[in-house]
Amino acid sequence: MNDTVELAPHRFAGLVAPAVDRAFVAGMLAGRGGGGAELSQRYGGPAATGFLLEFRTRLAAPGGTVDEAGFAAVTRYRDPADCRRALDKQVAYGMIHRSPDGGLSATERGLAFLAEIWQVHAEVTEELWAGHDDRVLRLVEALGRVLAYALVLAEEEDGDGAAFAAMAPPYEPDGTPPGVLLLNRLGTLRYHRADAHAAAWTAAGHTAASVAALPPGPEQLAIELETDRRAAGPYAVLTAEERLAMLADLAALPG
Repeated sequence: MNDTVELAPHRFAGLVAPAVDRAFVAGMLAGRGGGGAELSQRYGGPAATGFLLEFRTRLAAPGGTVDEAGFAAVTRYRDPADCRRALDKQVAYGMIHRSPDGGLSATERGLAFLAEIWQVHAEVTEELWAGHDDRVLRLVEALGRVLAYALVLAEEEDGDGAAFAAMAPPYEPDGTPPGVLLLNRLGTLRYHRADAHAAAWTAAGHTAASVAALPPGPEQLAIELETDRRAAGPYAVLTAEERLAMLADLAALPG
């Protein structure tokens, strides 16, 4: 098999996106039900922990920060004023520190929460994906290569990649269990497509609000196809066989 197979990177980008979403959401929902919600309540609830959880792949890293552009990109479909108020609350709770230039970092208390959520995610992904050890390891390895290549491409290309830049590379301390590696690599990859989608609808003359309101039809389809094209680059690091294997492995994961 070679890349003449009907699974070129741009076609694969469209096929793999919902599979990535499904596996990631399953892991996060398992985390919420498997102790994550209770843990959050101990630290003040979602009003105190929401952005820490969302930006955990960067904020958990030593010295990890998220700048204003990254925050705006990740939250681009939400009301900026609402996001600012929510962020103000988390700063007031002592979970996030905001520097004078708008950069965000986790406080000592915030880091303690993130260390505990890492453990929750380790436990729930081990249970959720039990019996799929080989599949998880294959996905971790393949996604690692895809993310590494995406970072290389991001340095070479112009354009709005601020959401991916805010999240990548994901923080992976020594000893991170495979299930957590998979969950966080899936989550980080979603932001690469999010930036591709934003670039596609911007090029089509839309805003975040107008594209969200766009009804199904030729214009929406054209934006999705352009998103696939822009999101395809990192998948060129995989062979066609490896792309097929990734789809099969993601489809077979429980959740």
